[in-house]
Amino acid sequence: MADIAGRLGEIVGAEHVLSGDAIGEDYTHDETLTVTPTRPAHVVRPGSADEVAALLTLAAETGTPVTARGSGTGLSGSATPRADGILVSFERMNQILEIDTENHVAVVQPGVTLAELEERTLADGLFYPVYPGELSASLGGNVGTNAGGMRAVKYGVTRHHVLGLQAVLPTGEVIRTGGKFVKASTGYDLTQLIVGSEGTLALVTEATLKLQPRQAHQATILAPFPDLATVARAVPKIVGSGIGPLILEYIDALTMGAITYSAELALGIPDQIRDTSQAYLVVMLENNGSERLDEDVEAAGTLLGELGALDVYVLPGPAARKLIEAREKAFFTARTAGADDIIDTVLPRAALPEFFAKVLEIAQGHQTLVVGCGHAGDGNVHLAVFQKDPEVRHKVLHELFATGMALGGAISGEHGIGHEKKRHFLELEDPNKVELMRRIKHAFDPKGVLNPGVLFDEEGQP
Repeated sequence: MADIAGRLGEIVGAEHVLSGDAIGEDYTHDETLTVTPTRPAHVVRPGSADEVAALLTLAAETGTPVTARGSGTGLSGSATPRADGILVSFERMNQILEIDTENHVAVVQPGVTLAELEERTLADGLFYPVYPGELSASLGGNVGTNAGGMRAVKYGVTRHHVLGLQAVLPTGEVIRTGGKFVKASTGYDLTQLIVGSEGTLALVTEATLKLQPRQAHQATILAPFPDLATVARAVPKIVGSGIGPLILEYIDALTMGAITYSAELALGIPDQIRDTSQAYLVVMLENNGSERLDEDVEAAGTLLGELGALDVYVLPGPAARKLIEAREKAFFTARTAGADDIIDTVLPRAALPEFFAKVLEIAQGHQTLVVGCGHAGDGNVHLAVFQKDPEVRHKVLHELFATGMALGGAISGEHGIGHEKKRHFLELEDPNKVELMRRIKHAFDPKGVLNPGVLFDEEGQP
C-alpha cells in the first residue's frame, strides 16, 4: 500500500493523498445509524475526470477496492470505505460548469452541493427541485443513491432530472451518456443505469441536470387527523384532486411532538385538537399567481375537512418554514432520541392504510417502538425503529420490508441498499433479478473493485 500511495501522489499530487492518522474521522462513515466506521488505507481527492480514470486504472491493476464519497450524508452505508481500499472524495471537483437558461439545465461536477446549486440558480429564476432534506448533500451523492425528498410528489426524484453524465468506468475508460436533450431512443439508457447504482458501476465526474422555473408564491397547510389510517386513506384522494401539492408529508403525533420540541416551534394548535390528533398532513402548494394560490388553498382546506381532518391551519410563512426545516431534521431528532435504525420503504399510495396497520402489529409483536413520518404523496415511509437487541431489530426490519414488498413496494425509496440493508435485499428480492444485477455489475466492473460488498456479497459476484 505504501507503493500505491506514491503512485496515487503521482496522479493527483501528494498533497491530495491522505494516509494513516492524516485521515479524519469524517471520512470513515456516512450518517447511517448502524454503520461501523472504517478508516481506509488512503483518501484521494482528484481534481479531474482524467485523474479519476488514472486512479481506477491503478485500482484495477492492483485489485484495490475503491469507494466514492460526496458529502457523506447518505443513510445506507454505501460510502463506507474498505480498510484495505481507497476512498475517492470529490470535494475538489465542486464547480458549476454551466447554467443554460435556454435549455433549463445545469452542468455540475459531483462535489457541488445542493445549497450551492440553489444559490447559483436563484438569479435566473430557475431551481433544481430534488430536495432530500440536507442541502449540504452533494449532487454526485444524490446521483449515486437516486435521492428523492419532499418535492418528489410533484417533481419526481433524481433520476427524473439527470439528463446526462460523464462517468469513469472501473477499467479507466471515460464515457458520456445522454445530453441536454430530454428524450432519446438510442440504445440502452446508460444514464439511468448508473443513477442509483451506489458507486458500484462507475464514478460520476459530471452531471447534466434538468432545472425548473421557480414559482413566485407558496402556502403551507397543516391538518391534524384523529389517526394514521385516516391520513393514509386521504393521501390518494389529495394527489388525485388536481391540486398538485409541492409537498405532501405525513407526520405521526410522537414525531411531530419531538420535532416541534427540538425546533422550539409553537404551531398554535389548541390543546383539545392536539391531544386528540394521532397524525398530521403537511400540504405545501405553489403557484405563480397569488390569487390562484389562494383558490388552491381554499380548495385544499375544504378537501382536507371532507377527508376527516380535525381542523385546517394555514401557517404563516415563518412558522411554515420552521416546520419544514424541523421535518427535514426528523432523522437527527430520531437519532438524538436514541433510534437504532431508520428505514425508507416505499409502496403504492393506496396501500398505505394496510401497511400502517401491519406496522403496528409488527411493532407490538416484537415489543418495539416504531414511529415516523414520510413523503406520503409518493408512498415513501420513513420509520425510526427503537430496538436495542440487534437480532430482534433485524426481525422487525425484515418483516417491515417483507410487508412493504408484499403490498407492491420496495425496500428503499431513496436511501439505497448499501451495506446496511443488503442482507434484507438479498433474502427478499427475486433471485433472478439479483443474478441479472450481478451480471451487469460484472460487465461494468470485471475486477470487482468498485464498492465491493455494496448490494452483493463479494463472494457471490461473478
